[in-house]
Amino acid sequence: MENGTVKSFKLRGSRITDAQTAARQRLWPTFGIDYESKDLIFPDHFPGLSTFTMEIGFGMGEATVEIAKAFPEVGFLAVDVHQPGIGKLLAMVEENVLRNIRVMDEDAHLILQNMISDNSLDSIHLFFPDPWPKTRHHKRRIVNERFIELISGKLKENGVIHIATDWLPYARWIQDQFETASKFSGGVVDRPDWRPLTRFEGQGIRKDHHVTDMSYRKV
Repeated sequence: MENGTVKSFKLRGSRITDAQTAARQRLWPTFGIDYESKDLIFPDHFPGLSTFTMEIGFGMGEATVEIAKAFPEVGFLAVDVHQPGIGKLLAMVEENVLRNIRVMDEDAHLILQNMISDNSLDSIHLFFPDPWPKTRHHKRRIVNERFIELISGKLKENGVIHIATDWLPYARWIQDQFETASKFSGGVVDRPDWRPLTRFEGQGIRKDHHVTDMSYRKV
């Protein structure tokens, strides 16, 4: 915990492969951004781009890469602390010759608080965050009143956060949190064509998990 923030993730055993470790070591200087307590200057890391999206929790990075390929005019700041996923994403960035993805390895709350200047993000992607289903763990859920207030300052006017979850009680929780947020409007939407169906999502669907997409716009 730092600055009163309860972490919304739990570091688990990382079965990182040699290839993922090598990709992390070799490609981080090119595509990684180190955490430091000063504003991130997006154009310095995404030359020629003026539209920026922060993805919080990219897993193994498959969706991140597909979306970045479809939107080369957008700079994607991909944030996660899962080491195998970081290594895998960096390798895919190189393999696909992508220049519009940068990766950060730190708690998203700290990055938002200390490195993202106000009115600098066009959108935020939050796909399948940990639902923390047990009642005693609900305080760890990333979507809460404090998080919504935080992102409201970082998004540009009309900026959007898009959220997807396969845990229906969490979807209802998220809707309840945004229902009282005067700075946002929106709700449940159909899965947009631009959001790829990942292996994780496909596994959930095969287990009869109901996936809910939600979109909220800053007003």
